[in-house]
Amino acid sequence: MTKALKPFEQVDFRRLFAGVTTSHLGDQFALIATPWLVLQLTGDPLALGLVLALEGAPRAVFMLLGGAVTDRYSPRLVMLVSDILRLILATAMALVVITGIVEIWMVNVFALGFGVIAGFAVPAGQSIVPKVVAKRDLEAGNALIMGGSQLVGFVGPFVAGVVIGHSTATLSGVGWAFAIDAATFAVSAVTLWRMRSGGGLSPARDADGETISRAIAAGVAHVWGTTALRTTLLVIAAINFLFVGPITVGIPVLAHQRLPEGSVAFGLLLSGFAGGNLAGFAWASAAPRLSGTGLRRVIVALLAAITAVLAVLGVSHSTWVDVAVLAALGVGNGYVTIALISMIQAQAPEDLLGRIMALVTFASLGLVPVSAALSGAFARLDTRGLFIGASVLMAAVTIWAAMQTALQTLCDELAPVQG
Repeated sequence: MTKALKPFEQVDFRRLFAGVTTSHLGDQFALIATPWLVLQLTGDPLALGLVLALEGAPRAVFMLLGGAVTDRYSPRLVMLVSDILRLILATAMALVVITGIVEIWMVNVFALGFGVIAGFAVPAGQSIVPKVVAKRDLEAGNALIMGGSQLVGFVGPFVAGVVIGHSTATLSGVGWAFAIDAATFAVSAVTLWRMRSGGGLSPARDADGETISRAIAAGVAHVWGTTALRTTLLVIAAINFLFVGPITVGIPVLAHQRLPEGSVAFGLLLSGFAGGNLAGFAWASAAPRLSGTGLRRVIVALLAAITAVLAVLGVSHSTWVDVAVLAALGVGNGYVTIALISMIQAQAPEDLLGRIMALVTFASLGLVPVSAALSGAFARLDTRGLFIGASVLMAAVTIWAAMQTALQTLCDELAPVQG
């Protein structure tokens, strides 16, 4: 078995891969169903931005707590409980949509509940791979897990868009999308239950009297005191504020208002970005490892590419042009994601892993709720202006990052871990 596939030799990794990939397939249906349901119920981009903010805000607020809980118990236990709770929520959402009694406040409650649970599930999911595979196989393990998720992310949105698009008059397709999501959480819970590594189903360690607040503070102090990690957080936060929020709100609005294929176009755009990320993951696991200078150049190039793609989305009226630029951007995004995540995991002290990954994820997601709410307000006035404005600000971030000696320090400190 090649090095890239070596983690599959372990039965627990195969179970983890099967559960996580299946769960992410269901997530693609919910990813399409939720914004489409909001737009069908209200027709208001601001309402969509608020729903996304309701899901994103508690996820950000509870992220650090979720990391501390993951370190105190285990990633497997936190993921298992999270899957069971999300199974219940998704099932309830499917029932209210299929029976035709759904109202926007129910969607808000659903988004809020999912956001709270995600605050615990996400750092646990980011922390489990190092507990299942050996450190030498960490990059391959991350590439396989993330690659599996991106593979279903490539197929899932298109299939979901077709399912939903065939029955928008009654919203029954939206209801079945939530039902599929619920079923995948059940599959994931079963695979996690059958695992033996990844942490037990009881407290992982004695807390030695350490409170949760002190545990969180210790994680923050470690990250902020490490130049490479601190710089990583700042760059990631800037990218996600100026890119993730606008495309999360803007892409479904573009599909609804501008692109003739409607919900199918929405699915195609997300599939294009996911397919590009999948290619980037393959590149990261197969290409020669970059030096610190090489990695820095790739990061700056990614920032410049984000700037260009936002501008294209602002002016394009072609679904296939939008798909092409998002796919190309995904390649660079996938490569940088695997490189940085694997290196950070390899450097992190084992007893702080959950909290460190929670902070990295917080940088990725923490500002997205604010960005989504602002993007919804701007999209309500001028969708083109939303993308062009974000592109201009992203250009400024790119210039700033290219001038930072700290970014070179980041790459020099992290790159040797790959060797």
